[in-house]
Amino acid sequence: MMNCLIHITLALVMPPLLLGVIGKTKAAFAGRVGAPFLQSYYDIFRLLRKGTVFSSTTSWVFRAGPVVALATTAVAALLVPFGAHPSPISFNGDMILYAYLFALGRFFTMAAALDTGSSFEGMGAAREATFSCLAEPTLFFALITLSRLSSSTNLTGMLSNVSGGAWLYAGASLLLLVGGMFIVLLSENCRIPFDDPNTHLELTMIHEVMVLDHSGPAFALIQYGASMKLFVLGAFFVQLALPFATGNPLADWGVFICSMLLLAIVIGTVESVMARLRLVRVPQLLVAAIILAAFSTLLVIR
Repeated sequence: MMNCLIHITLALVMPPLLLGVIGKTKAAFAGRVGAPFLQSYYDIFRLLRKGTVFSSTTSWVFRAGPVVALATTAVAALLVPFGAHPSPISFNGDMILYAYLFALGRFFTMAAALDTGSSFEGMGAAREATFSCLAEPTLFFALITLSRLSSSTNLTGMLSNVSGGAWLYAGASLLLLVGGMFIVLLSENCRIPFDDPNTHLELTMIHEVMVLDHSGPAFALIQYGASMKLFVLGAFFVQLALPFATGNPLADWGVFICSMLLLAIVIGTVESVMARLRLVRVPQLLVAAIILAAFSTLLVIR
């Protein structure tokens, strides 16, 4: 019961902190002080206090987009285990639900963008649909590989079997998988080199262009949902790349929190040393991730 409460608390409270750590890391590389670690919390609460403006041309789809995107991500957070602890909800085949919860949230975000009738937001929705089609195969190859290694079809059973011992006999496969999943992690969360969450340049915007018409509490839900998505996908990646466990429940929670903060620092470092890719290069990198994950699957199929 205590582990379940800690799991839910971390899923609700910690996500915006990752954005603060990423921002601080980028500021350190640029020689600046940067915004406070808690700046994302301030921004979300500030947006919640503002009013919301809805265009008369939009329907319920536009209003449902932020809510559904946040709700699907929150349910996904209950399916993925955090560190060495099992997830609150676990059943055979939950890995399929985990993958398609993100797809459902993405669909409603794109539908909300199209509902505005803006060709600009339609352009962003088209790009999002294209890149997500290239990112999903990598995730499914990863799930197949982990299912094969663990002989399980639920996320807790799959990820709990990724330990130091698994790296000894399937290290090559897991290494390829880590590379492919890190690319997907950056792509799905609209981070550099795929997208820049701070940009407002028309020719480079992907995710941000889809939410330009949202304001106030609706935009706060989008910002919070984006940070939670980074946290949930990051938890999956951390368990794959850094499967450390001490055997002490409280110590394992500390290891998980430190691993997530380390991941945020790594993302901030990548964004500091790389430029955004040209739009025509993005599909090539996503295809490379598919190839890495596919070879990872081939290595474990006997």
